[in-house]
Amino acid sequence: MSQPKIAAQLYTLRDFLKTPEQIQETFKKVKQIGYSAVQVSGVGVIDQEKAKVIKDAAKENQLNICATHISYEQLQNQMDWVIDFHNMWDCTYVGLGAMPEQYRNEEGYHFFAKEASKIGKILKEHDLSFIYHNHAFEFEKYNGKTGMDILLKESDPATFHFELDTYWVQAGGADPVEWINKVKGRMSVVHFKDMGIHEGKQVMMEIGQGNLNWRKIIQACQEIGVEWAAVEQDICLRSPFKSLEMSLSYLKELGL
Repeated sequence: MSQPKIAAQLYTLRDFLKTPEQIQETFKKVKQIGYSAVQVSGVGVIDQEKAKVIKDAAKENQLNICATHISYEQLQNQMDWVIDFHNMWDCTYVGLGAMPEQYRNEEGYHFFAKEASKIGKILKEHDLSFIYHNHAFEFEKYNGKTGMDILLKESDPATFHFELDTYWVQAGGADPVEWINKVKGRMSVVHFKDMGIHEGKQVMMEIGQGNLNWRKIIQACQEIGVEWAAVEQDICLRSPFKSLEMSLSYLKELGL
């Protein structure tokens, strides 16, 4: 079994990534917390200037860029640039955070699975991998099959890979461990995000502070060969830097 490496999903820190100076300071703090890698997300549109700022900040703070989240528009209309800046960052995994809303229906899932597979084919030809990040809406059923079922069945296994989000799988009424096993051979990056109850409401929590079964989740990730586990918390009850620190501490207790 392989051991996933831990990264900080920068969407957690999106409010601290608005200027070049903030990017530099945030990367420094992430390194000080103890992370050795980041997933770049929540930084807005990535142009040449921003790509260089991020590359320099990562290099200066000895942080690997393990994956990204970029817009579907960039994948459709700026493929050459997408390939260029991922190569610039030595980043293999090209992530899409969610499918556009117009595809979120039964017909749309079938169409998107095929179109995104074509995008993935282009990326694969340049030694990059397309990864799709789910939310809860993909678990709506259409004639007995969820949107995720359609994506899994109708997409090309060679060019369409997954980036399961443990919180959103659970929020969709599905089992994170079961879905990790379903995407065996098609997932190298996973999002670790916990779910709990605070003041009677369902919330995102630091890893280990909620109620997901992390020992089983980690074991499943090990068994299918997940390379990177990116810690993400969209909404934090405290400083997001502290939340990332707490999550990393718990994962280290579990041997990661």
